[in-house]
Amino acid sequence: MTAEPDTGHPRLRPGVAVTPLREGLHLRGRGTSLTLEGSRALPALWEVLSARLAGDPAATTDPGRPGTGAGAGAGAAGAGSPEAAAGRPDPTAGHPKLEAALATVTARLREHDLLVDRFDGAEPPPWPGSVAERPGDAVAAIAAAHPVVVAADPEDGTALAVARALTRGGAAPTVRADASLPVGQVLVVAGEPPVAVGLRCDADGGFVTAPAGPARTRADLAALTERLRPDSERGHGGPAPRTLPLLLAAATAQRLLCAVAGLPDPGDPADNPRLLPGRPAVLVADTRPLRSEHHPWAAGPGPVASPPEDLEAALRRVTALGDPRLGVFDAPSPGDLPQLPTALVTCRTPDGLLVAGATRTDLARLTGAVRALELQLAAVDPEAAGAAGAAPRVTIGAGPAHALGRALRRAALAAATATADPRAATSVEAAPGVRWREHPQARHWTTALARRLGHEAAVTVRRLAGSAVLATVEGSRAVEATEADAVAVAALGALTRLAACDLDPARDPDPDPDPASVHHTAFNGAAAPLAAAGRHLADWVDEGWTGRWLAGLADREADLRAALHDLTGLRTTPWLPRTTAAHRLADALAGCGFTVLVPEGDPR
Repeated sequence: MTAEPDTGHPRLRPGVAVTPLREGLHLRGRGTSLTLEGSRALPALWEVLSARLAGDPAATTDPGRPGTGAGAGAGAAGAGSPEAAAGRPDPTAGHPKLEAALATVTARLREHDLLVDRFDGAEPPPWPGSVAERPGDAVAAIAAAHPVVVAADPEDGTALAVARALTRGGAAPTVRADASLPVGQVLVVAGEPPVAVGLRCDADGGFVTAPAGPARTRADLAALTERLRPDSERGHGGPAPRTLPLLLAAATAQRLLCAVAGLPDPGDPADNPRLLPGRPAVLVADTRPLRSEHHPWAAGPGPVASPPEDLEAALRRVTALGDPRLGVFDAPSPGDLPQLPTALVTCRTPDGLLVAGATRTDLARLTGAVRALELQLAAVDPEAAGAAGAAPRVTIGAGPAHALGRALRRAALAAATATADPRAATSVEAAPGVRWREHPQARHWTTALARRLGHEAAVTVRRLAGSAVLATVEGSRAVEATEADAVAVAALGALTRLAACDLDPARDPDPDPDPASVHHTAFNGAAAPLAAAGRHLADWVDEGWTGRWLAGLADREADLRAALHDLTGLRTTPWLPRTTAAHRLADALAGCGFTVLVPEGDPR
């Protein structure tokens, strides 16, 4: 809450609407609302307060008069109307209980940013008075900005629409020609140091860039035009709606004036969980139907992000990476797939359909995302795929720990394959044969698999080294810290493979299809620390509950990594992109806090 300056007089923000309730009030402003309840006197109290906020502390209406007076749905205009301010002096002015009640309501209004301070006696303008903490300063900054609207044709209708929108916002723009800008693009520059916003408008839609320096905005215009061109070239036919240039012009003016006046950008991630801090938010408009929406541009310019702190944050970044308009891959989605016994998601990849499975849909989304991103990376850097039939050389994770856990498991599985001959596996010990059956997760997933197969699942377990156990369940393998963990994860993998076979359009009618022909991936314990982060479970929750099991996997992850490192000797280093397409993908991953690892000494 901002302290009220001594020299300012509080006013209700422009655009705030007030609705009296039977025993309270409801106020609505831009992005905020407040409901006060608990007393039939509140509507009458609002009569007194609205008169004071209108600028005449001595004026009021009769508190006992029925009706809604200044608050009756009239919003800020009603609160400041002459009817509210006119009347005889308030006989209750200075009454301690009344003043205390007014002070309480005023404090609540200020907490919810529904008040603004007036310093010069002038009414705050509708905009930026509805959003600015100090509207007078914002108005002065806008008036001093002198925006310059640049287009290939200064008489272009879109450029003129931007200029009109800037004028309505309180600026004094000029329009200039710049032959270097392609037709359909408009660049607006203002302020010192200069800030710019660009737009593109064509027959099938358009976009508005995030505020940035002029040079970067020009580069963003070119990159976004290229990125969105496949969408616009689909062509819906017919002319664009006449309102499209007006929509884009208004959005451009608003973003520029907010930047000049120090106001929150309309594409601020704080107001939209789909957007990403540190990465540009681009307003993309479509024509049929006419609509606009801010989209995260994960591959846009910006700093390297810190790794996601938990699963929710990781999935927010997966959503940005898979944005349908500006993303770098097709984000996994459950669609209409069954979610029992395993949670399933699918997505398109350069290698075809990918099916991912896990204990929960959120974990399946992350599992599918990192594998799909690896396949996407392999498409732009073929060496990242590895040899045919071998594990990928590149491992992607939602942060260094997640990526390292996935890479170590792959290395351990590769090593176990290399020593599968009993004569070569002299260092492998046999693990206890039945202890895993006592664990609820291992029992649940092997039972679910047996139901799916119609017979008991074939399970083999062996200890690789220390806190590392390899389980094989119906051909699916997993390496985890305990026998039960490994069996449960391997059974999940087997169920996922069977589900992928069901979805494979080229699947052979043979009831036992070749698993290698089906593209799938399954959850493993490397993602457990993200899933368990910030979770607090009751003491009575045991590992029969997925949340507790994930917490246990997370607790055992560090020891497992140490054991796998000793077993495999794997050392990793960050992957370095070489091609332009690989650089774009690498920038997007870095901007979302994702990590890409390759074995140390890899020529890439």
